[in-house]
Amino acid sequence: MMAKVFTALLAVALVFGLLGGEIGQVAAALPQGAAGAVELALSLGGVMCVWSGILEIMDQSGLSRKIAQGLGPVVRRIFGPAARDPQTAEALSQNMAANLLGLGAAATPAGLRAAARLAQREGRPNGDAVLRLMALNSASLQLIPANIAAVRAAAGAADPFSILPAVWLASAASVGAVLLASRLLARAWPA
Repeated sequence: MMAKVFTALLAVALVFGLLGGEIGQVAAALPQGAAGAVELALSLGGVMCVWSGILEIMDQSGLSRKIAQGLGPVVRRIFGPAARDPQTAEALSQNMAANLLGLGAAATPAGLRAAARLAQREGRPNGDAVLRLMALNSASLQLIPANIAAVRAAAGAADPFSILPAVWLASAASVGAVLLASRLLARAWPA
């Protein structure tokens, strides 16, 4: 699907370049854009490897279980009885920990494990807890926006973490909105 989107965008750029008489600039921008994309992917890949490795060390050392125990009351409050299973609670906690670090891609494997366990427990893939997890994973409260800071550093920002207060405010507001909407919709359309 993304290949079709990128092909359509390229075709639109070429058409407008031809119509505007700027096809030379469009042609010159193509390799520059590709080089920038590769550079950005490599810098983000490095950050992701470091943090994914840290998450794996946390998992192997048992720290994930301790974080799961610490986040247990929060996880149970958000996900209710569905989070009482220790493996589900651990996957949910690891997903939340990765999101707190601003590592959406590193949070994905734990989120998928948690969603599968929640769906299995609820007996359906679109249960309230699964949908709440998906919404929270998209909104995600971030304390350290590592990926955003990496993008800003790659773009030449002097202080990539200067956005912390705005990130904290925006992510707290989005998580609050998700939790409120989830509760209201669950009452309006009970399962």
